[in-house]
Amino acid sequence: MSSTVNPDLLPNLEKFGVKEAATCFNCGNCTAVCSLSTESAPFPRKTIRYLQLGLEDKLIASPEPWLCYYCGDCSETCPRQANPGEVMMGLRRYLTSRYDWTGISRLFYTSKAFELLSILVIAALVGLGFYFFHGPMPTDRVALNTFAPNTTIEILDLIMLAALSFFLLSNAFRMSRAVMADTGAKLFGGGGLFGIPLATYLKEAREFVVQFFTQKRFNSCGTRDQRTQWVVHLLIMTGYSVVFLLVVVGIRWFQRDEIYAIWHPVRLLGYYSTFALLYGVSYAIIGRIKKSKTAYQHTHSTDWAFLILLWLTTFSGFLVHATRLLEMPLSTYFIYVIHLMIAVPMLVIEVPFAKWTHQLYRPLILFLMKVKERHSYAPA
Repeated sequence: MSSTVNPDLLPNLEKFGVKEAATCFNCGNCTAVCSLSTESAPFPRKTIRYLQLGLEDKLIASPEPWLCYYCGDCSETCPRQANPGEVMMGLRRYLTSRYDWTGISRLFYTSKAFELLSILVIAALVGLGFYFFHGPMPTDRVALNTFAPNTTIEILDLIMLAALSFFLLSNAFRMSRAVMADTGAKLFGGGGLFGIPLATYLKEAREFVVQFFTQKRFNSCGTRDQRTQWVVHLLIMTGYSVVFLLVVVGIRWFQRDEIYAIWHPVRLLGYYSTFALLYGVSYAIIGRIKKSKTAYQHTHSTDWAFLILLWLTTFSGFLVHATRLLEMPLSTYFIYVIHLMIAVPMLVIEVPFAKWTHQLYRPLILFLMKVKERHSYAPA
């Protein structure tokens, strides 16, 4: 398949965090030290070469950037200080923007003004919504479901979930189509998807489920010390997923005026997600401030936005729970509004357009690679 060369590709990617790739002379050291690189997927070397040559279409169809978990081994041993780990991270930002048909991802990743403005505008809209439409505010007791009825919040949550799912899944489809382009088949060609029978996809479905919920491949990345990153990543991912399900899908059980017993499953899940997120996100923030690991040496503004919004969402949610337990009605209502003014922008931006997309794209890429591998070895 022929490729079109884009001579401006490398300089255009600087805003995505790809800054040192031009210094790479393709020695292959990064691929040699990478514990996840294989003969069929020799990254980062091949990917960086595509970038240097301006082979934009090959990069868009390349799964290799999503196979990298940025342990930092390649960057630590690079003789040219080309920082291949950070290049791969920047490429994931770039690819996310290319999969996104709305153009919002590109604006978010390349414009700090748009990044900040979008967060502030969504937060302001949430605040104004509560200012004009909140319910009564009893002061003799905490009555959160009188101030903000969970039935109303549930409807709004489901509308938001549908919208975010539409954008995320449509972008994931665009990614899948790009990665599967080398099969040479149409979407529904050859009696299946991209010329591959549906039965093959079903046989590899377990790969997607396991990688989505555990990211276990991350545990094979780098040295034992660097595998601590997998634990931190797992805490953030599971904590985020649990709290997302509680506040978006299960709000009628999670947001109640009566206080659950401490051993109630809903309360325990809430405590787990709070601990997992505060610990995991604090670890990542402190690491970036101290630059304690190679992966923390360079932090894009969108990384800071994700971590800060996630930490503030978690902490403000904890404060809502604390003021409820302490029977402080007005404090509960005001902190609840602030909590949603932080949480809603994070969800609206991060889930379909920014950092959270990695949670879907990475396991989906691994799943599609398994599907192609199984199909290639299937008898004719």
